[in-house]
Amino acid sequence: MTLAAWPHYLKLTRLDRPIGIYLLLWPTLTALWLAAGGLPPIHLVLIFILGTIAMRSAGCVINDYADRHFDGHVKRTASRPLAQGLVSEKAALTLFAVLSLSAFALVLLTNRTTVLMSFVGLFLAALYPFMKRHTYLPQLFLGAAFSWAIPMAYTAVDTPFTTATWLLYTANILWTVHYDTLYAMVDRDDDLKIGIKSTAILFGDADRLMVGLLQLMTWVAWLLLGLHAELGLYWALGLAVAAGCFVYQQWLIRGRERDACFRAFLNNHWAGMALFVGVVVDLGTAAL
Repeated sequence: MTLAAWPHYLKLTRLDRPIGIYLLLWPTLTALWLAAGGLPPIHLVLIFILGTIAMRSAGCVINDYADRHFDGHVKRTASRPLAQGLVSEKAALTLFAVLSLSAFALVLLTNRTTVLMSFVGLFLAALYPFMKRHTYLPQLFLGAAFSWAIPMAYTAVDTPFTTATWLLYTANILWTVHYDTLYAMVDRDDDLKIGIKSTAILFGDADRLMVGLLQLMTWVAWLLLGLHAELGLYWALGLAVAAGCFVYQQWLIRGRERDACFRAFLNNHWAGMALFVGVVVDLGTAAL
């Protein structure tokens, strides 16, 4: 790997576009704080942050490898390194292996249960990119992959699963399907031409309605989570911010323009961050 090739590998891992890291990180950190009942051990926070970065990067690499023969035909992805031949297939698979092993090395610093659960997470991350060939619900597989760090956070803290655990897990799957549908709406015209499947294509003209239903179900799951975890004012404020984000996203996608749908997708970062801050402040003030 030459120094001149580094920008291509940076682009392949999407480290230059950290939105995916944020969307993975906020619910993972929320789960850590809930599992610990407040500030978790700092070494676990660092492990999960670094692990999230490594696995999201690995997921991007294997996604581009799976789509290497399709990305060149999609406006948004035509400039990706594998599609342009700037990175070889062998190099991409090697990078995926290195990133996955790096994440696994971090998990080895936790406990046996979390290590065993990490194999499921790796399987889900590797499976998702190929589901776009076989089902109109690849976003559901992405949701399962993106959400698996939630129960892993509980096992890492050595806290038994609770109703709140599975409410957060369910909410995160619904949220992922929602925001990745917005993402898929950007590429829908190109995906139809090349035979890639997505919820955006499945929903068709009912896309805004279905996104709205997913937003509502996500928000209700977050509300129930707050009630079961006995969270207070600051979680409620986070819920209010999330609701405002969802309304704004509906306004953005009213005309289904590509750029507007992409902005709506990006806006979910603020919803996730607001809820995480709500948990941190609620649990922090309760401990005083």
